[in-house]
Amino acid sequence: MARHWRAGAAGLAVLGLTLTACSGAKVGESSSAGSKNSGKCGTFNLAVNPWVGYEADAAVVAYVAQHDLGCTVNKKDLKEEIAWQGFGTGEVDAVLENWGHDDLKKKYITEQKTAVDAGSTGNQGVIGWFVPPWLAKAHPDITDWKNLNKYAAHFKTSESGGKGQLLDGDPSYVTNDAALVKNLKLNFKVVYAGSETALIQAYRTAEKNKQWVIGYFYEPQWFMSEVPLVKVNLPKYTAGCDADAAKIACDYPLYDLDKIVSTRFAQSGSPAYRLVKKFHWTNEDQNTVARYIAQDKMSPDAAAKKWVEANRDKVEAWLK
Repeated sequence: MARHWRAGAAGLAVLGLTLTACSGAKVGESSSAGSKNSGKCGTFNLAVNPWVGYEADAAVVAYVAQHDLGCTVNKKDLKEEIAWQGFGTGEVDAVLENWGHDDLKKKYITEQKTAVDAGSTGNQGVIGWFVPPWLAKAHPDITDWKNLNKYAAHFKTSESGGKGQLLDGDPSYVTNDAALVKNLKLNFKVVYAGSETALIQAYRTAEKNKQWVIGYFYEPQWFMSEVPLVKVNLPKYTAGCDADAAKIACDYPLYDLDKIVSTRFAQSGSPAYRLVKKFHWTNEDQNTVARYIAQDKMSPDAAAKKWVEANRDKVEAWLK
């Protein structure tokens, strides 16, 4: 989810109690959990963006906030650009996994000053186009974008209008794909699977049944341990090559994923802010918890508990 989502044509609606997130949740709605003794922490409003890696982040931070700090945690299922609107209203305290979003940083950090950067999560994010392993093995040259038009007909579907289908996930994810298809003169059409789960299932089925699928994907992502997707080499990313969204003709950058919090939360003295600020783990850590949730069907709280108990040293470093 290189989350500087370029395709924000719908714009950002005003955040409020009546605003419904794309996921169906209203900004004013949440699921609450916390210890009976809230102590000095009080309420911690945590945005949860719609991919399982972020859900893993939120599960662990919420679990530690509840059980170690006595916070009452309100998890709010919100798409990325909507979550940022909550910084100024007090409805969102923290976004735990930001994928770039220079546009939102400019608006909410630089201009409105309702948000501040809370540092790296430790996760390194990769976005790109991927094919299933069988396809890369059968046609090794397909990993060079210059050869994609040669294979375009194999990717045609009922939804791609006679062109090859380039499968994307949730429409809210950061994607430059429509511009890339146009500017690289590729005979493809972007089609949205609709969710991370649907995208994963498409790749899983393609590998099992030797089907032709090419699409958007990303790391960290637990699914890579099940089906090691192969990245297609797009024109190399260079600084500034994505400055003009309409003219993008280069690969996605490597993302140092970071945390964004509301200014009032950062200045509140809340122990939950210090936890968020110090929260730092690896791609492997995130993938482990995400796998518990997505593959092992554990609840986020149970998944967090399992990881926290096995990694108490890391948690203690966040609490110092």
